[in-house]
Amino acid sequence: MLSRRHIRLKVMQSLYSYFTTKEDNMPVAERAMLKHINEVVELNLVIISLLIELVKHADNFYEEGKKKHLPSANDLNPNRRFVENDIIALIREDNSLMHKVSRVSGIWLKNDHDVVRKLFSELFKSELYTKYISSEEKGIDVDQRFIVNALNEIILNNELVHHILEERSIYWTDDLPFVAAIIMGQIKLNKIINPVSVFKDDSDEKFALKLFRNTINNNKEYENIIVKFSKNWELDRIAIMDQLFLKMSFAEIFSMEDLPVKVSMNEYIEISKYYGAAKSKLFVNGLLDNVVKTYTREGKIKKIGRGLV
Repeated sequence: MLSRRHIRLKVMQSLYSYFTTKEDNMPVAERAMLKHINEVVELNLVIISLLIELVKHADNFYEEGKKKHLPSANDLNPNRRFVENDIIALIREDNSLMHKVSRVSGIWLKNDHDVVRKLFSELFKSELYTKYISSEEKGIDVDQRFIVNALNEIILNNELVHHILEERSIYWTDDLPFVAAIIMGQIKLNKIINPVSVFKDDSDEKFALKLFRNTINNNKEYENIIVKFSKNWELDRIAIMDQLFLKMSFAEIFSMEDLPVKVSMNEYIEISKYYGAAKSKLFVNGLLDNVVKTYTREGKIKKIGRGLV
């Protein structure tokens, strides 16, 4: 489910927590990290549950319309295209997935925000919804396109939705674009995958644990390298996040013999652009380049296989 880029980001968040809280129990910290990473699966289910709750609300809305004192023709014969959407039907047909979804749907129902009603009202009044239910085009591709556009333009762009997700986890707003892209990609393929594990295979979990452990176990050594190659700046003058980008890249470059140096460098240079300060990318790029050139020349970077250094 997660790419290596996203695994690095989740490990980075856990390392930041580890170093700022001064946690010194490695097994406890590792369990906390894995729990934190696996919350991405929960976020996936939470987004799907929001779709299901919107459809349930729509169904109730149509039924209540029939009970009006003077119902209109539209009230008596509502357009149920949204409720009967083929993509929603695919989700509802998966009993195992629906069981998991039902366990997390409380995030939308058990609060004072009335988010499902407000969100459906916004969707119902939108041009996107009006065009969809009135379109003569039929087929699963039309249903796909509507759900993807509804998620992208309205549902996952809603400030109240972001607020509720952030109340559950401060990291979920960062995870949302990635998880949403996975769900929308699955919708386009006509299948909603029932998420079991956040890791694609055992190697990804081992990568996360090794990156976490090596960064912590070699922290002092990596700090010395940073000070040495940053023209003897005091460590407290270097932003904590910049230090973290560098320490994690060192953990890969020096300890993971099967990973190409260039891949590790590029990953953390790119991550620093989005999660660091304005000049973080330049600083991380310059220091990493200097360290790699120096340590390669001195034969201190060991890799297995051709073209990895």
